[in-house]
Amino acid sequence: MLRYGALLLCTVFLITTLYGCGGRGRPLKAETTGYCGCGKCCGWERGSWMFLKLNFWNRYITSGKNKGKKYSGLTASGTTPREPNPGLFHRPWYLFFPWLWFPHDGTLAADTRHHSFGTRFYIPGYGYGRVEDRGSAIKGDERFDLYFNSHDDALQWGRKELDIYKVD
Repeated sequence: MLRYGALLLCTVFLITTLYGCGGRGRPLKAETTGYCGCGKCCGWERGSWMFLKLNFWNRYITSGKNKGKKYSGLTASGTTPREPNPGLFHRPWYLFFPWLWFPHDGTLAADTRHHSFGTRFYIPGYGYGRVEDRGSAIKGDERFDLYFNSHDDALQWGRKELDIYKVD
């Protein structure tokens, strides 16, 4: 009995290692752009003119229907945006940084009429991402914004036409 359990465990490990944990569907040709949480990308500025910019520690939205309201930094689904982290098994030097051991998906902005919140995608060169936000200029099912921690990384990504995969 123990032998069959070990054989089953080895088979499951081999299959998940060779094929990955998430199955990739057919490719979707999409236009991807990078964005970050800075004022240029997200449309906020420090201080409000109502207080003559003296409260510079607060961030306020500069355009749209919420103009003048405080900027929270959260996504449309209420989560904090983050860049993907592949985890310990993809980068062994993470062993020295325990807070990086566990993998997590990056934040994607998409048109939620086509892709609901929580839909998971694999983007080559970026990694796994989950739809958690809506972008102001994202219309259609073939446009995605990818979150980066820095403005320079977002600019370096730029705008790319890629085959992305919806993960089941």
